[in-house]
Amino acid sequence: MTGVKVSDDRTGDVRLGRIGKGVRVLVALAGIGLLINGSVQASDDAWPFGPMSQYAGSVADDASITYTRITARTDAGTTVDVPLNIEGAGVARAEIEARTGEIVADPAKLQAVADGWAKKHPDKPKYVKLELIRDTTTLVKGRVVGPPKSEVLATWQVRR
Repeated sequence: MTGVKVSDDRTGDVRLGRIGKGVRVLVALAGIGLLINGSVQASDDAWPFGPMSQYAGSVADDASITYTRITARTDAGTTVDVPLNIEGAGVARAEIEARTGEIVADPAKLQAVADGWAKKHPDKPKYVKLELIRDTTTLVKGRVVGPPKSEVLATWQVRR
């Protein structure tokens, strides 16, 4: 060897006792049981102890794919896509998609998106109007047919 001394001294080591091993086995079995339960139910409601089906399936050859987004009219007169992530408007796309029905019923919920953007980007143009939009792309035999169809689901005039 090149001068590196390997010590076999293990006097400071502590061995795991029967109780410690038992607790670890019980925790592992509980986690496995929760995963099996969530998988049998095939429900995303149990996440993280169940499947997250949005990532688990493939799209049929003849299907429609929907994509939810928010556009904003700014005080600079431009229309932009709102970055739906924590760094952008402070809210993730998944949260918007999960609450689409609530937002359609009460578009004032979009105010939080404008407030999040203004707080995180005080030097950027402010949002004055928001639109929740659902784009639908149609597939036939696995190929995109025509441009996506856009539907405005909700509109909100931002409060200052």
